[in-house]
Amino acid sequence: MASKDKLLEQLIEPVVQSLDFEFWGLELTGRGQNTLLRVYIESDKGITVDDCARVSRQISALMDVEDPIPSEYTLEVSSPGMDRPLYRLDQYQRYAGEQIQIKLRLPYDGQRKFTGLLKGVEEDEVVLQIEDEEYCFPLETIDQARVKPDLDKHNK
Repeated sequence: MASKDKLLEQLIEPVVQSLDFEFWGLELTGRGQNTLLRVYIESDKGITVDDCARVSRQISALMDVEDPIPSEYTLEVSSPGMDRPLYRLDQYQRYAGEQIQIKLRLPYDGQRKFTGLLKGVEEDEVVLQIEDEEYCFPLETIDQARVKPDLDKHNK
């Protein structure tokens, strides 16, 4: 995770938690006027539009005071959804047994994208089963990861 993302996480996570939501993660993309800060929040009760608006107001107030992003930016607050991104080892562990897609920072065996069954976590590595092979990817080598929703499973 880039140091700017880490700084934002340290500022924003306590605000989200103070409102009784779980801070799921954040993405900072774009440059200049096209900068987007997307903050994901989670709750056992689900996330409503009103929840997102309430968290957004609190984060906006904090960002106005701290001013960690020098340019204009757009703030979005949302639920991680069914195809949720995964950021931390505890999140990977929580979704063991699900299909996930990962994109590595650098190629491994000539490729950067892998899709497989998330077996779990061993120390600081994510264990992914692809067909009959198991792969261990250190968390810091993963650029992006998302759960692949199994719509059949969730519609039952």
